[in-house]
Amino acid sequence: MPYNYVTAFETQLQQKYARELTSSALTTDRVRFVGAKTIKIPRLDLAGYKDHSRAGGWNRQSLSNDFETKELQHDRDVEFFVDAMDVDETNQILSAANVTNVFVTEQAIPELDCYRYSKLLAEMQTYGGTPDTTELDVSNVLQVFDELMERMDEASVPESGRRLYVTPTVHKLLKEAQDVQRVFYVQSGPNRVARAVNQLDDVELVKVPSERMKSVYDFTDGYKPGVGAKQINMILVHPTAVIAPIKHSAIYLWPPGSHTQGDGWLYQNRSYTDLFVIERKVSGVQINMDGDE
Repeated sequence: MPYNYVTAFETQLQQKYARELTSSALTTDRVRFVGAKTIKIPRLDLAGYKDHSRAGGWNRQSLSNDFETKELQHDRDVEFFVDAMDVDETNQILSAANVTNVFVTEQAIPELDCYRYSKLLAEMQTYGGTPDTTELDVSNVLQVFDELMERMDEASVPESGRRLYVTPTVHKLLKEAQDVQRVFYVQSGPNRVARAVNQLDDVELVKVPSERMKSVYDFTDGYKPGVGAKQINMILVHPTAVIAPIKHSAIYLWPPGSHTQGDGWLYQNRSYTDLFVIERKVSGVQINMDGDE
């Protein structure tokens, strides 16, 4: 019988995802599923006030509710076979840990970022959102950021909690941007000037490798930019506009003799997840990307 090593590696995996997954803040911890892969998001419509009559009585208004249904699609798995001579029986947990560490670092984490950022764009467009396609440079990058912020402000998106995901190129533009106010901290000890930009106004900045922020990906075998993929430059998002559950995660190691695939250890890894933008909160996602050439 195999052992599910997700339990054994749970703490390490959580730390690794939190440290290396740039989109970790979007992960939704608590989601109610209806069936195996369906999420139902309740929506409530209420009418407003009417003038009160001092002659008595109340103004009864209508209310109604329905559900926005989401169905998980990103169900992924992989299997590796390791010959028995390559694995010492007393070291099987460490071997499973090594395989898991390399796979999660080089495949699982980058792919999940790619899927989430491209899905944010796709969902935003599905619900009528339009990405900004201004070509960014040092003279306009702050102006474009302000315009994305203004869109959220006009839609009453909460100010607190907004996050800005940017490519290294855009991050560099922000450090060099015109009109940006710089504050230098003088510390005791060796002379040191820190130029990192970690926050813009009250928005936390997250730097994301450019290869993880394409408009479309091909997930046929691992992940790679899809046909016609364009560069996403910045994503301004409020996490309350997004649902990104991890439905199932499993890592199995089958000892020799417990399977029929050969004389060796069988490693299996599965992840079932997705990301959705809530239709009525689509204004909480604002994007700048490359336009048509």
